Amino acid sequence: MRGSQPLVYLTLLAGIALSAFPLYWLFVVATRTNDVVGDWPPPLVPGGNLGDNVSRLFSTEDAHFLLGMANSAFASVTVTVAVVFFSSLAGFAFAKLRFRGRDGLLLVILGTMMIPVQMGIIPLYMIMVELAWQNRMQAVIVPSLVSAFGVFLMRQYAERAIPDELIEAAKVDGCSTFRIFWTVVLPALRPGAAVLGLFTFMGTWNEFLWPLAVLEADNPTVQFSLSQLSTTYYTDYTLMFAGALVATVPLLLVFVAFGRQIIGGIMEGAVKA
Repeated sequence: MRGSQPLVYLTLLAGIALSAFPLYWLFVVATRTNDVVGDWPPPLVPGGNLGDNVSRLFSTEDAHFLLGMANSAFASVTVTVAVVFFSSLAGFAFAKLRFRGRDGLLLVILGTMMIPVQMGIIPLYMIMVELAWQNRMQAVIVPSLVSAFGVFLMRQYAERAIPDELIEAAKVDGCSTFRIFWTVVLPALRPGAAVLGLFTFMGTWNEFLWPLAVLEADNPTVQFSLSQLSTTYYTDYTLMFAGALVATVPLLLVFVAFGRQIIGGIMEGAVKA
């Protein structure tokens, strides 16, 4: 076993290098000019044009990049909080409460995960037209406030993380169902909620197709703004890579902020499994 440790470390280092290189290359191109993007061999050392590229990024009127960042931040935070809360509440109900039709309702929720998201765009857009929500952020936020995957994930986590005896003890003390959820269940679900929150934030932040369908260029999300940086006749790669780099920063900050909870949740689930 000891003889295999160097090979394991080399494999891990190779995996880390392969995973990190696209981000490094993104940074390198974002610090260069378009003159060297097509060079061979490609430049592997950062240049000195990052400040100029970022300045051009925020001053490009057609992209509305700063507004796109603000819209995506608001939508991502709102959707993440709502999904974590409602999924934790529903997961607790499906895992620990007994009510008629529970299993059938759970199957219906899981069945919705089998339907491709693209199939719902047209009817969902028709609903947005009836509500007069085109080009408004609630059209992006409201359809994503509840997640079937989130309900399933939190149900599975609650099933293993919360002993039935703990809930019974809270009932004996006179706690209502919601108080049991808020004071007993929700703290125990924190690691799983952190994992769900990260996935939800990343998914909402990176969402492109639905905002493209329901929003307009003057009120974009960040991914919509990035698509506006490329024109039909000319593509400024350094500008696009600078935008992608800036758009990646919030995701890295969220991971750093909640990384301990996320890793703890994954490790706890692995130990219990």
